[in-house]
Amino acid sequence: MTMNTEPSEETHFGYRRVPVNEKRAHVRSVFDSVADRYDLMNDVMSLGIHRLWKAMTLHLAGIRPGDYCLDLATGTGDLAAEMSRRVGDKGLVIASDINQAMLSRGRNRLIDKGLLANLRYIQADAEALPFASNRFDAITMAFGLRNVTDKARALQSLQRILKPGAALFILEFSKPVSPLLAKIYDQYSFSLLPAMGRLLAGDGDSYRYLAESIRMHPDQETLRSMMLEAGFDRCDYYNLSGGIVALHKACKY
Repeated sequence: MTMNTEPSEETHFGYRRVPVNEKRAHVRSVFDSVADRYDLMNDVMSLGIHRLWKAMTLHLAGIRPGDYCLDLATGTGDLAAEMSRRVGDKGLVIASDINQAMLSRGRNRLIDKGLLANLRYIQADAEALPFASNRFDAITMAFGLRNVTDKARALQSLQRILKPGAALFILEFSKPVSPLLAKIYDQYSFSLLPAMGRLLAGDGDSYRYLAESIRMHPDQETLRSMMLEAGFDRCDYYNLSGGIVALHKACKY
């Protein structure tokens, strides 16, 4: 099946165009910078609502005892922690991230919570995941897809490793459904967000990139189409907080 991919020479890094082979380094620099204040900024930026978005993701995922699950772009491990509790002693959760600083922070945070036995940590690129085909009972990816260079390739990689009958859950910032909400959200993203980044994390530029990366990310319908093109058999999405965030569920039969 032919898929639409970004030009081979350049891609976007926020609103900038950069060589494809340089984007990963730019993204790594952003998350290296924000890792230590990532949890604080998540709570401040979303007024804590990100916890409800993640709870909705886990509710729909329906993870059961004994499941083998992947939390990709795990960051500091919010989803992986709850998945670990749900799969129990006979299950396993792989927490994976391309950024070593984020993965290390997440691992230390979950160890501090006493979560050890059924968690493994793997640094990996979403575009070339080092897992066997038809392996996972559920895969989650929260707020990571927009930073991937070749999203189509990453979705193909995710479809390959998912078991038949299982589903992928992508939680990501998206397009507000109301024009008025979209205007308010733009003002917040490009004025308040970088200012909070400077004040709380000492880094306004990284948070401006994060705002730009949200605007460059495919909207709800475009991402749904990309998932179907990647080989998933069905894809539905749920608008959360007026479409500021969307949760896509892609099934493989």
